[in-house]
Amino acid sequence: MTDMGSRHRFTFGLWTVGNPGRDPFGGPTRAPVDPVESVAKLAQLGAWGVNLHDEDLVPWGSSPSERDRIVARFKVALGESGLDVGMATTNLFAHPAFKDGAFTSNDRRVRRAAIGKAMRSIDLGAELGAEVYVFWGGREGTESGVAKDPRDALERYREAIDVLADYAVEQGYAMRFAIEPKPNEPRGDNFLPTVGHALHFVSTLQRPEMVGVNPEVAHDTMAGLSIHHAVGQALWAGKLFHIDLNSQRIGRYDQDYRFGAEDLKECFLLVRLLERAGYAGPLAFDAHAYRNESAEGVWEFARGCMATYTALAERARHFDALPEVQEALAAASTGELTVTTVGGDGAPVLKAEADSLDALAERGYFNERLDQLLVEALMGVR
Repeated sequence: MTDMGSRHRFTFGLWTVGNPGRDPFGGPTRAPVDPVESVAKLAQLGAWGVNLHDEDLVPWGSSPSERDRIVARFKVALGESGLDVGMATTNLFAHPAFKDGAFTSNDRRVRRAAIGKAMRSIDLGAELGAEVYVFWGGREGTESGVAKDPRDALERYREAIDVLADYAVEQGYAMRFAIEPKPNEPRGDNFLPTVGHALHFVSTLQRPEMVGVNPEVAHDTMAGLSIHHAVGQALWAGKLFHIDLNSQRIGRYDQDYRFGAEDLKECFLLVRLLERAGYAGPLAFDAHAYRNESAEGVWEFARGCMATYTALAERARHFDALPEVQEALAAASTGELTVTTVGGDGAPVLKAEADSLDALAERGYFNERLDQLLVEALMGVR
């Protein structure tokens, strides 16, 4: 086992390294990968753990005895490899019954079935020792807005998470929940499209302390947003329970490229933020190899995800240690942002401060130099 993952808890979903290269315009280009094989190979590459949907491991329609056999075999593989399960989740998007949504379907029977399926999946996650349980509402949305009142849909969404949180607590499961936002796809418009939407939603739950968020690089980038800011808000709120790392080009479909394959600067800023914040949770790579790769290329993809994060973490430490960077940060008054603004001063004093606006407007913040230093450090020329 390499030491690549010794400092960081890198994980991969079974659906990531097991992705067969299928897309909306063509069938698989690679053979399916046995979950047990994925576990063994990821351990060799230095990963800390794996993540899974219920159906990544146990195919839909399996009998109870078949389910138990599959899970037992997988637990043996985890034990032999030393890998843990960082996150589990429920596939509430593939079955045709969920075509109008799962927790927010207009059909009450579908909503009840979705909650029941999630309960079974939570049982599986707990059995495998998952520390976080993620809810991605892939089908929770609309194409025809007139078909769903968003107020009613969000009420049903909240009801489902409340019921499932109660269930997990009643069962004695030691896991936290995380909401994964996404602006669209596969629905035309998804409910809880951004981290900000999800954070407010969490604040309305009966057990808000148990539920956080799971931002994904691609999802914020799709909407032209900054994942650096989104994760910063989640950290500020104390709600970053899990994170999905990949790469994406703005305005495209959900590409799920290898971490660092696009926008290295934003990836650098994200890694630097996570490292400086002391985030210790799983670092999950929710991505997949290019469709034109062979089976061997899948493991190059996995190795590349971990290598890029590790390299960016080193670059971030190097950047912050440069004397010229410290000088530029001071010139930009970066440290002053950590100081309280008012400091006990009353309204008369603050009103008087407004008279200094003309003088204050003359200063520069030296962001050009600071940003160029970042680019040069990232390129390895400084």
